[in-house]
Formats: sequence, C-alpha cells, structure tokens
Amino acid sequence: MQEAQYSGSLVLNSEKVWEDCLTNIKRNVSQMTFNTWFLPIKPIDINNSTLKVLLPSQFFWEWIDEHYNSLIHSTITSIIGPGANLTYVIAEEKEEKNEPVFIKQEKAVVKAIESEKPAFESFINPRYTFDNFIKGEGNQLARAAAGAIGDNPGGTSFNPLFVYGGVGLGKTHLVQAVGNKIVQKFPFKRAVYLSSDIFTIEFVEAIQSNKVNEFSNFYRSMDVLILDDIQFLIGKEKTQDLFFHIFNTLHQSGKQIILTSDKPPKDLKGMDDRLISRFQWGLSADIQPPDFETRIAILRRKADDFGLVFPTEIFEYIASHIISNIRELEGCLIKLLANASLNSKKLDFDLVKTTVKEIATSRQLNFTIENITSVVCKYLNIGEDKIRDKTRKKEVVLARQIAMHLSKELTRSSLKTIGLHFGGRDHSTVIHACSSIDSAIASDDSMKDLVKKIKDKIELDSV
Repeated sequence: MQEAQYSGSLVLNSEKVWEDCLTNIKRNVSQMTFNTWFLPIKPIDINNSTLKVLLPSQFFWEWIDEHYNSLIHSTITSIIGPGANLTYVIAEEKEEKNEPVFIKQEKAVVKAIESEKPAFESFINPRYTFDNFIKGEGNQLARAAAGAIGDNPGGTSFNPLFVYGGVGLGKTHLVQAVGNKIVQKFPFKRAVYLSSDIFTIEFVEAIQSNKVNEFSNFYRSMDVLILDDIQFLIGKEKTQDLFFHIFNTLHQSGKQIILTSDKPPKDLKGMDDRLISRFQWGLSADIQPPDFETRIAILRRKADDFGLVFPTEIFEYIASHIISNIRELEGCLIKLLANASLNSKKLDFDLVKTTVKEIATSRQLNFTIENITSVVCKYLNIGEDKIRDKTRKKEVVLARQIAMHLSKELTRSSLKTIGLHFGGRDHSTVIHACSSIDSAIASDDSMKDLVKKIKDKIELDSV
C-alpha cells in the first residue's frame, strides 16, 4: 500500500497537494478525460485533512460524482493520508460548513468577496459573462441593450429589458452576464437572479410560513431583479398579483428589472394585462437561432473551454446539422466527449456523425416539471398538493417518485431544482427516487408498463 505523502505534516499547501493528486489521477485516465474533467478543478484551501476545491458548474459536479468518485477518494487518501476529505464548492455556490467527502454544498450563493458584496443569495452564475457570450446577428439588439444596462443599471430607457426567444438560445446566459457585470462594477448594489418557477415556490412557502411580507420586502429591496422564464407565471394569479406590486415598487424607484420569456409580451396569453402592459414599458428584444458562422464560433469556444482541438470540418459538420439550439450544439460536444472518454471510442468523423444524428433527429418536446407532475397526478388520481406534502402514504410516495424520475429524464433541470418543485426536498431525495423507480422498472414489468404509459401520455400532451 502506498504511503501517504503528507501524513503527519503540520502545514499543507492546497495547490501543491492538488498538483500531486492530479499527477496520480493522470496515470489512471485518458488524456482527454484528464483535460476535460480534472484540469478545470481548482484548489481553494486545505485545513487539516480536508482539501477544498472549486468546480465550474452543477453539471460538472454531477458528472464527477457519478463517474470518478472512487478514483478521487483513493487518490486523496494516498496523498493526504487516512481520514482525508474533499469538499466540493460549485462556482455559483458557497459552502456553509465542512461536509463529508463528495457531498455537494446545499446552500447556493454567488461566491464573492465578503467585504464587498451584500450577504444574501443572489444566484448569479459567475460563469455567465459577456466575454464568453458569442455575439451574432440573431442577438445583436439584446446584447447591446444588456451591455448598456450593465454600465448603467436603472439609468437607461431599457427598463424593463424583456428578452424573448426559443429554448436554448442563450437568454439565461445573457441576462446573468448583465448581473455579473453589475455586481463587479457596482459591488454594493443588490442584484438577484431566479427563475419564475422558483419565485412561485418561494412565494408558496412564504404563505405557508406567514412570511409573505418578508418575501415581498426582500425583492422590493433589490437594485436589480432578474426573473427568468416569466411565462411560467401564467395561471398563477396570486403570484402575478404579488409580482405586479414588486415590479411597480422597483420601477418607480429607478431599479433595474430584467425578464426573459419564450415569447413576446403580447403573446403571453393568461398573463395579467397589467403586467403585459408594464413588460412593454422598456425594450423587448428577441434572440433568434444563431447563423452558421455563429454556430461554429460557439463550438470553437466550447471546445476551447474543454481544452480540445478539433479539425474545422468537424465544427462545420456539426454546425450544418444542428441549427436551432445553442444548448444542442454544446450538448453534442459533451456527448462526443462522453462517448470518447467513457466508452473508449475513437473521436473520429464516424463518431461525430453518429452523435449528430442522435441529437438532430430526436424529438424536441417542451417538457416542464409542472406539466410532468400534472400528468402523473391525474393518471394516478393524486392531488398535486399532496405530492408536495410530507406525507409518506404509499400511493403519494409512488406518484412523487415517478414524477421526479420523469422530470430528471425529460427535462434539463438540476436535481436541486427538481427537489424544490416537490416541497423543497434536497437533491439526495431526488437521487433516491430515481434509483427506486429504475430498480422497480428493472424488476417489475407492471411498473415498467405504468411508467411507460405515463411517459407516453406526457409526450402526447406536449406535442
């Protein structure tokens, strides 16, 4: 057994320890895997036997945790010694306490210099910046307006800024880039980003805990409010009413409001007319699918992020076949990396063609966690309010687990977001639910048939 290099040391340097860990890891994985999944990890600190490292994203953590947990565990033990721990901090998160090896931090906040920024949860992802937002003809107006707001929040005629466009075109990236620019340039301004479904969940929780005034006052205190996917407020009359009053307070105070949607204000059927009118006070700017040149630029940037070099013809082939969605372009590269690094396949043109075909020909349906939950509850005759309660009744637990399982399979939502939709449960509960349903499907044909029928119904309702 290899003796730990630093066992018994009084003073440890996190950079040196992680460098030694990387040397060990590099001997056990391919060069592509090493460049993609380990080089981006950065050491932050080391305290006794606990090494703290920074990961660039939620997706990155989930991939590392699923595929390389054992390798990292054995590596840090061999380097630091028995009892070694590794604490992951995700770029948009900040830890609150030391936790065991490989336990993701639960409390999401912007990682910031404590003495310079307000101490509250702002959820602005530091990875989304103007520098890595690829400009093209389809996003020129929205990009220009966002840049102007970043220099002078609340002081332009673009208030609110209403950015709309299809799924996966970069709306979230752009509006969070504004938030990042503002908090960097104006460190004492209070800026917050969240999706409208999370806003609704928080509002419901505030009602249940008799803290509606606190909830409302918090958002009224913002200098910059960024609300993503505003269309999900449709049908939620009380939430719309509250947001109407928050909007008025912020706008009258000269505070900046930034909204995104999948359609322009006039097409938001079911939204309060008062809100639609206010959405049109500032600038509505659409984002169109990227043109061929922009798609190639996006692919090159993503490949650079992974430390990879591809022949130009590979970029051109992907850009020629995946034309409507930036997320699919990025997903294609990730899938190529997965096939090459995990399945030991050669990254050649045949693999590129196969991967592109799988992505380009798959049905792109507009699934949401709410739609999935609604179908599951109707099919199983369970009230949607019950599925979010703490009850352990067998039939309710089954419905909840199926809904979580299908939400993970059919949407791009993170485990944390899925958990929030089901009564604020944490990501470990979602993992357990998905595992339980997977096991049941594998061992019980009736369960397999039930889940398939529900999934078919969800797909039919989404067409």
